[in-house]
Amino acid sequence: MCATCGCGNDTAAVITVPHEHGHEHAAGHSHDHDQHSHDHDHEHGADHVHLPVTETITLEQKILAKNDILAGHNRAWLEQRKIVAFNMTSSPGAGKTTLLERTIRELGEPPIAVIEGDQETLLDAERIRATGCPVVQINTGAGCHLDAEMMRRALDTLEPADGTLLFIENVGNLVCPALFDLGERSKVVVISVTEGTDKPLKYPHMFAAAGLVIVNKIDLLPYVDFDLEKCREYARSVHPGVEILPMSVTTGEGVPAWYAWLAKECGLIASDRP
Repeated sequence: MCATCGCGNDTAAVITVPHEHGHEHAAGHSHDHDQHSHDHDHEHGADHVHLPVTETITLEQKILAKNDILAGHNRAWLEQRKIVAFNMTSSPGAGKTTLLERTIRELGEPPIAVIEGDQETLLDAERIRATGCPVVQINTGAGCHLDAEMMRRALDTLEPADGTLLFIENVGNLVCPALFDLGERSKVVVISVTEGTDKPLKYPHMFAAAGLVIVNKIDLLPYVDFDLEKCREYARSVHPGVEILPMSVTTGEGVPAWYAWLAKECGLIASDRP
């Protein structure tokens, strides 16, 4: 069980969706946790009010520290192979998968691979597979986020080619994915205008961790109560200077700016190398 959020992710599996090479793998995922127990003998009188002695044990720091070490290993592995990875996060239904489908079909170069994270099903991975893109599905069971160990197993299964642009579509959730580094180049947060203007204030940790905020479905602005400027103001109140891209993946408005951002980020990776 995750000490950060209480989700159970001890049964997470990595599953490769069949593509042109016809591979299929599965890998288990487990956590070992220290158990702590107390045996107490108590005697209670009729008029005795007993206040239980409580002890708080902080596990979050240890778990996140372990995750950060594994994420560092992932990052080094990716950098050695010149693979640029982006951790795509959002609420369910914001449009991450649709954005990836369009990106894969239109971007052309470099080669693209995808790691899909969901609690159950292969539905989104099948959509990605239909584009011809290599994809691995991670089903987290009751877990609400991907972590660095799951990422490592997915990389082992996916085996992305050197120079790949790798997208990790995280579980739909704006809470825990903010805390778990996977070894990615940057987190990309996707929200939609149907979710409300105040998302950055309600989920500040996610927006503070974002390298880019995409505001999707702007074609629906005439029909919903959403203030784009106010949302931009809220996002920058928790992350000053964060880049914000209004977009409609459906109509294509704003999508070229997304491609330009990706090209810039991949260029930054290349310029960092000797």
